[in-house]
Amino acid sequence: MTDHPALPRSFRWLLLGRSVVSLSDALMPVALGFAILDVTGSVGSLAAVLSCAVGARMVALPLAGVLVDRYDLRRLACSADLVRCGVQAFVGVQLLSARPGVTAIAAMEVLAGVASAISMCAASPLVAAVVRDERTRQRANALMATGQGTALLLGPLAAGGIVLTVSPGWVFLIDALAFGLGAATFAAIRIHRGPAGARGASAWADLATGWKEIRSRNWYWITLVAHGGVNFADQVLITLGPLTAARHHGEAVWVACVQTGGVGLLGGSLLASRFRPRRPLFIGNAVLAVFALPLTLFAIWAPAPLIVAAYGLSWAVLGAVSPFWATLVQARIPHEALARVTSYGWLSSLAAQSLALLFAPLAVAAWGSATALVTAALLVVALCVASASTSAIRRVAPPDTTAATGAELLASGTARDGAP
Repeated sequence: MTDHPALPRSFRWLLLGRSVVSLSDALMPVALGFAILDVTGSVGSLAAVLSCAVGARMVALPLAGVLVDRYDLRRLACSADLVRCGVQAFVGVQLLSARPGVTAIAAMEVLAGVASAISMCAASPLVAAVVRDERTRQRANALMATGQGTALLLGPLAAGGIVLTVSPGWVFLIDALAFGLGAATFAAIRIHRGPAGARGASAWADLATGWKEIRSRNWYWITLVAHGGVNFADQVLITLGPLTAARHHGEAVWVACVQTGGVGLLGGSLLASRFRPRRPLFIGNAVLAVFALPLTLFAIWAPAPLIVAAYGLSWAVLGAVSPFWATLVQARIPHEALARVTSYGWLSSLAAQSLALLFAPLAVAAWGSATALVTAALLVVALCVASASTSAIRRVAPPDTTAATGAELLASGTARDGAP
């Protein structure tokens, strides 16, 4: 077995900081939900506040990619953490005051959504800039995913415990402290980034260049379509799963699914550094069709243990696939365009989730929950299998093999011809 160089010291600080920030992100949904419902007692108010954060993030993502590619990566990422630190501190103080203002909290969530977009776009370029050796980068991405998986598993439990014993406001203050710690770790991180790419005449020109980078790589946009199907299907299940579980098995089954999914994601991330298939995108896109399994089992009211196991398996597969996808993108996308390209990836995922939120209630009203779940299952299978069957996907080799020849680049869709 080939010995890979040790991960640099800067990466350990990056891992610490991003894991703390991931924990902060995982604390938020539970705390925000309880906080707004305590203040207003209105589900509509909660939906409005959540929409402010999600909407701001989606609108800001393309511009955030431009900013991260144009300007100092470390300063932008640090600034994003500091902004979210200030936002969470403000919201925490508001919630602990006698008369918290929902409008002010919603405005702060808009600001937090913009900062979150910058942080999301900076995540992959940070790993690529800190871990320069491609042979160790998949291990680095696996460790980053492990930190995120741990946060997703522990965050909701910690937030629920604090809310039930003290107050939602304290969760926001703890969150502010965590974002401050995440920002502080950048002082110990050394960035090795190549020369900045040529800037366009405007942000729109840079956005167009980022889109051209995607269109010229068939393997990238085809995989985004498959990932969109996975995000769509999972959001349909998240929307319909709790109600279906409560009707046929009890609410505890859905809670068990969520916890098992967190464990699966963490377990898959831990195994990811050893997962090096010869055809990474072919295997990765094909196995993500497993997300159809829990959808189908929910639709046919299968025994609860099977449903819980299938949900955990699907998230374990996601945990294993995500790091080598991130590694491949970091290796094959020019660093000066990486943030813009990944911003479009994030945007497509959020758009698929938003579409699922519209689809689920309409489909249930028209066909019933079982048909809606099966429809989502068929869609994810069709998109994953269809993408895996294309030559652009089958011929992509792992990033640490050797530099591809011109013929291989053309076959895998990386030659800049824009041909489908």
